[in-house]
Amino acid sequence: MTISLGNERSWQRALASSLERSGLAGRGGGGFPASIKLALASAHGSGGTVVVNGMEGEPASDKDKVLLTQAPHLVLDGAQFLAAMCRSSQIVVCIPVGRDGVAASVNHAISERLRHRHSMVDEMIARPPDRFIAGEESALVNWIDNGQALPVFRPDKGTPLRIGRRPALVHNTETLAHVALIARHGADRFLARGMVDDPGTCLVTISGAVNQPGVVEVDRGTPLWEIAMCSSPLNSPQALLAGGYGGAWVAPKHFSTPYASQQLRAIGATAGVGVIVALGPSACGIAETARITRYLAQQSAGQCGPCVFGLPAIADDMARLAHGRVDPGLPARLQRRLNEVSGRGACRHPDGAIGLVRSCLQVFAQDVAAHTRGEPCVHARKPTTMRFPRPITL
Repeated sequence: MTISLGNERSWQRALASSLERSGLAGRGGGGFPASIKLALASAHGSGGTVVVNGMEGEPASDKDKVLLTQAPHLVLDGAQFLAAMCRSSQIVVCIPVGRDGVAASVNHAISERLRHRHSMVDEMIARPPDRFIAGEESALVNWIDNGQALPVFRPDKGTPLRIGRRPALVHNTETLAHVALIARHGADRFLARGMVDDPGTCLVTISGAVNQPGVVEVDRGTPLWEIAMCSSPLNSPQALLAGGYGGAWVAPKHFSTPYASQQLRAIGATAGVGVIVALGPSACGIAETARITRYLAQQSAGQCGPCVFGLPAIADDMARLAHGRVDPGLPARLQRRLNEVSGRGACRHPDGAIGLVRSCLQVFAQDVAAHTRGEPCVHARKPTTMRFPRPITL
């Protein structure tokens, strides 16, 4: 079913029905159903804001950049449809400071839309700080509202975010691109791809020990190894990092796992923001995890105990483990700290780091035992062996 814009109420009802039937889940990491998010925003008043989350704070991800530079109109179309449906007064596209090429592409697209009167709701660009946590949706709304990119504790996800007194609907760029395609082609085309309980396609950034790092579009449910093969792994990887820095390491015995929410959860992993990183056979998973954990500790908002004290302490333990320093009490201390931090943050930032470390201890258990005995690891003193689509600092 293709949605006609001839009658406003008619096409809005049709799109709402198509979104619900499609089962589209957010592609920004949370996986929240798009139709429910729209209904929540629509039920809490008009005149709000649709926020396009193009922050891409995940260093191993490049899909937002690809969409906003190669298909910005598709993303903006999706935002326009949702803005009209929840009676929003503006669309704010958030692109972090330093991503000037991406901002220029979106600005050019907005200018084209103004010339051709293609937009129903005003579109503008905002430039929040380029920090990992600034892309968390409540932190993003907080920054637009008062200039502070800090996440808000939200035990009830059914309560909509607000800018001032008006509702804010936040969506990742890829989710909005799917909304536009569903509006154009209907739910059946979306449902024809992927799995019955996890339909559609998704964008995945592949990097690490591969010959051709980049972004690919795959059906949900495609086995992890088939996705990794799109970028020609250099050799047989020791593990795959699925879901990005807040994701988990996956051992070779699980490489055939379908890239779908339920199946990944069953092995302790997540699709997350759509990232797969291949760890080469000569690298050290503990050393790489230690670097990532340190990065996550440095990138926290620093407003609650788990991030201020817990993550730095865990990063210190991981550094000691990576360097093979003899410390008989380290494994027990590290596990205790992981348990103390888990589930206690104002947002899910510390939980993501905890999940990554726990997967490291499980997937690289033999290396953990060797490092605990004090056996040296040359990789702990080397720069990262993982290659990413864009430069990062660990």
